[in-house]
Amino acid sequence: MPDALHDFVEEFALVFEATGTPRIAARILGWLMVCDPPEQSATQLAQTLGASKASISTMIRVLTQGMLIERVPKRGSRQDFYRIRPGAWTDLTVKRLSALSIYTQLAERGLELMATAPPEQRTRLEEMRDLFGFFERELRGMVERLEERKQPSKSRVRVG
Repeated sequence: MPDALHDFVEEFALVFEATGTPRIAARILGWLMVCDPPEQSATQLAQTLGASKASISTMIRVLTQGMLIERVPKRGSRQDFYRIRPGAWTDLTVKRLSALSIYTQLAERGLELMATAPPEQRTRLEEMRDLFGFFERELRGMVERLEERKQPSKSRVRVG
């Protein structure tokens, strides 16, 4: 792997590791984002990333179960090949939107318990509810608009 790509894969891994992804899994993701061909075998991943086949195998299972990568067949090969699953990043974002909903609901529950409390005491919970509720609505709308842009539309097709 060229030095620049190696540096990118390591940077990618550090960013994802900071969000709780195991480093080897993050390195696999980083490499699958830039490799050519886009499908790689476990052996290729182990060799390229300098990791053990056991570690690669374990992390492939984690990433497959997490729906970020998928196994793809290659004609004439008995090995399994893996690639970034189309739509994986959108699906991951939508999945994480549900976490925002949990924070909003938690704040709502707190506000119910504090219904008779002075406004100053309720402010923190209101701020939490408003912030996460806003993010949830706006991000969901953004994802919907992105998906609409990906779809061919009759209004975009110019006839004549």
